[in-house]
Amino acid sequence: MSYNFNKIEADWQKYWAENQTFKALNDSDKPKYYVLDMFPYPSGAGLHVGHPLGYIASDIYARYKRHKGFNVLHPQGYDSFGLPAEQYAIQTGQHPSLTTEQNIKRYREQLDKIGFSFDWSREVRTSDPEYYRWTQWIFIQLFNSWYDEASQKARPVSELEEIFSAEGNLTVKATCDDDVQDFSAEEWRSFSSEEKQEQLLKYRLTYLAETEVNWVPQLGTVLANDEIVNGVSERGGYPVVRKKMTQWSMRISAYAERLLQGLENIDWTESLKESQRNWIGKSVGAMVRFNLQEETLKKVQGDDKTGAAPGISVFTTRPDTIYGVTFMTLAPEHDLVSKITTPEQKEEVEAYVAASAKRSERERMADVKTISGVFTGAYAEHPFTKEPVPIWIGDYVLAGYGTGAVMAVPCGDQRDYDFAKHFAGQNGMPAIKNIFKDIDISEEAFSGKEGTVIANSDFLSGMPYKKALKASIEKLEEMGQGKGKTNYRLRDAVFSRQRYWGEPFPVYYVNGMPQMISEEHLPIRLPEVEKYLPTETGEPPLGNSSKWAWDTSRNEVVKNDKIDHVSVFPLELNTMPGWAGSSWYLFRYMDPHNDERFVSSEAQQYWENVDLYIGGSEHATGHLLYSRFWTKFLKDRNFLSVEEPFKKLINQGMILGTSAFVYRLEGENKFVSNNLIEGKAVQQIHADISLVNFSDELDIEGFKNWRPEFKDAEFITEKNGSYIVGREVEKMSKSKYNVVNPDDICEDFGADTLRMYEMFLGPLEQAKPWNTAGITGVHNFLKKLWKLYHTSPSREEEVFSFSEGKASADSLKTLHKTIKKVTEDIENFSFNTSVSTFMICVNELSAQKCDQREVLEPLAILIAPYAPHIAEELWKRLGHNESITTAAYPVHEEKFLVESTKEYPISFNGKMRFTMELPLDLSKDEIEKQVMANEKTQQQLAGREPKKVIVVPGKIVNIVG
Repeated sequence: MSYNFNKIEADWQKYWAENQTFKALNDSDKPKYYVLDMFPYPSGAGLHVGHPLGYIASDIYARYKRHKGFNVLHPQGYDSFGLPAEQYAIQTGQHPSLTTEQNIKRYREQLDKIGFSFDWSREVRTSDPEYYRWTQWIFIQLFNSWYDEASQKARPVSELEEIFSAEGNLTVKATCDDDVQDFSAEEWRSFSSEEKQEQLLKYRLTYLAETEVNWVPQLGTVLANDEIVNGVSERGGYPVVRKKMTQWSMRISAYAERLLQGLENIDWTESLKESQRNWIGKSVGAMVRFNLQEETLKKVQGDDKTGAAPGISVFTTRPDTIYGVTFMTLAPEHDLVSKITTPEQKEEVEAYVAASAKRSERERMADVKTISGVFTGAYAEHPFTKEPVPIWIGDYVLAGYGTGAVMAVPCGDQRDYDFAKHFAGQNGMPAIKNIFKDIDISEEAFSGKEGTVIANSDFLSGMPYKKALKASIEKLEEMGQGKGKTNYRLRDAVFSRQRYWGEPFPVYYVNGMPQMISEEHLPIRLPEVEKYLPTETGEPPLGNSSKWAWDTSRNEVVKNDKIDHVSVFPLELNTMPGWAGSSWYLFRYMDPHNDERFVSSEAQQYWENVDLYIGGSEHATGHLLYSRFWTKFLKDRNFLSVEEPFKKLINQGMILGTSAFVYRLEGENKFVSNNLIEGKAVQQIHADISLVNFSDELDIEGFKNWRPEFKDAEFITEKNGSYIVGREVEKMSKSKYNVVNPDDICEDFGADTLRMYEMFLGPLEQAKPWNTAGITGVHNFLKKLWKLYHTSPSREEEVFSFSEGKASADSLKTLHKTIKKVTEDIENFSFNTSVSTFMICVNELSAQKCDQREVLEPLAILIAPYAPHIAEELWKRLGHNESITTAAYPVHEEKFLVESTKEYPISFNGKMRFTMELPLDLSKDEIEKQVMANEKTQQQLAGREPKKVIVVPGKIVNIVG
């Protein structure tokens, strides 16, 4: 039988599915191991050969762990809510659920063809109401929780209400809104129900707030920062503007320190950890309050002198530089801007604010060259000197970072210096020469090094840096103008999206206050809508539903015309973001059919968390942070027993495509072959790589028929009539026409070839280019492996054959060095070198004509994680009735690797003439005796007696004549 990979692979994929070979048990006596791939989104384009790279790596490791005696959980499912399906629905009118179902079916077919050992009995989909029921449940738990900074954990809001009722909020140390007012227990008890709800909303871990968001008019929704690339939406490339909206937010900032500290206890790459550290952005310093000058304060307060006087709070890591403050800069979105701006500056300020709203936060953060800003006409008061400090706005300050305001010290900060220099002499900005009037502007003064002396700074003058830092904070606290504080760049996560295809919130509104729907009535299912766009009045798409109200007496969703604000109330119109369902999916895989809990404590305590997680580095500051946050929260509330979701994390590199280019003469529909374009003005155009052969020759007729505009094109070809394309390695993408379909590779070469070739391309973590021409080498290797288990009585026939006899020492040595190397490679995730090792092994065994079971059987197990279909077939032919998955992993024995002989170079007068293989345990005399008796030695001596024979055991023999 020849190597008919198509039949072999189809048969074994059917066998695995029918026998549920990879189904994991929750009550096994075996040690557990949980392998997980990052949640795939099922796009309409299906998989290209770059997508399976991480899946193949995780599958190899999952299969290896099964052989090693572990109970392996290796599930798969779909992150099936998202914008692409909704955009397609807007364009075609087709419901996103239908599109999603079709895409999932396509993905499943492709994944099955590659032979992954997924436990499909545990499949989850985020768009399944039985799944998002529990996402809604987690949202409710967050709403009903607050963060106690004293115990450093989340606690039920019911406990907070008890504290308020007994003590008020004066003793409560909580992560909460900045504008929380102090109240006593008596005042709390006197509050109305709505007033209590308003106060509690300032403490809840998920809360409603007016927030600066990234609004995309063309998509009609808000995007998270990680969904924006180069200032435009990742999906569609649409402009992003900053806009204030009332949104649900998650108080992830409460967990900033724990998210930082937790990085020390997980096996992630240092670069990925550093990305999270930078995103969290811990800073230790002081919060400084700048009071408004009298004239500015009058403008803000009018004639009303009641209440606390407004001021500007600034966080700084260098309060010791406070005497260098020359001006203040507010973010354009800062609440005070519209209140303090003078009539003379109003027009200019409003224009600047409007322009800033069109730039994303990432764009503003990245732009270090552009200097722009506007003076408000208002002044603050320096905390110590009481001198006027002009207040400017500038979009290099972000409303969501810190307090949205900075105290500008030009002699200590390059951006402040550049800003001051740019606007020096303008109204509200002192001339540049005055900026440094009373300040030591030497670099050392602001380097922050121990021993630095700060000059010309009143009581701080002459102090070492650390002492001055402490003294400045003490002075601020003494004057009531500030206090020491640790700050984080991490901001609370906006959790609302103005779109249809997402998880509905389990929320209805009574007098504008959010109320949670009781858990027993979940899930709250997405309603049907006629249109997937926002309503004509600007409401989210759920506003198009005629049946989207909550009846509190019947506990069900009813038609909107029944809303009476007595027993029937409006439901939340926003939906949850894409990261909601993907933040906890790893736990649902442990217990996917549980109707009572999102995961049983028994299942979670058995599986704990993910042992190995493989996915792209692009999720470093989005999905991974949110998932860590939710896990810590659920642990706090005793729903989980673990602090971290993922123990070990590997980011796979990208498989790049090799694009093909044709060259059109500018202004003409004429194409010039690559070797003939020199000196010509040409336009480079992507061509579909399916129209190009391995010799870079374009199928001209196929290209003409590919797109209508090329139908009548002319081609300037090489002398032999061929058109040679240009080549370039870049990201594999449908838009670049360089996508390679894995189905085609599986059809032409087999899934085992695809799996091994993707691993062979290079180290897992690195980017590497795809080259279909190179795949034949791996395919030929598998054919050679097949032949190792077969004899060929005739050219037309191959017969499976093996021997029960004893293998040669050489064959055992080849096997055991392969076992040792491949095992080390798998443990180190060096899969590319494993493939090379297999090739060397099969070449050596073929040369040794090895056909012994004691070598061929362990070799089949060894290669099974990489090429499972051919391994299963060979295993069956070796006489086994069970899947090779059940076979124990072979163990290398060092005794087979110990060298027992040495190939000695035999030299005459220092010149090597031939070699002899001799046992290593021979004595010097025995070595000399055997060398002298050799026929070749006698020929060299030609009857002469040697003067001396030099023998160095294990190294050389030199005969001196």
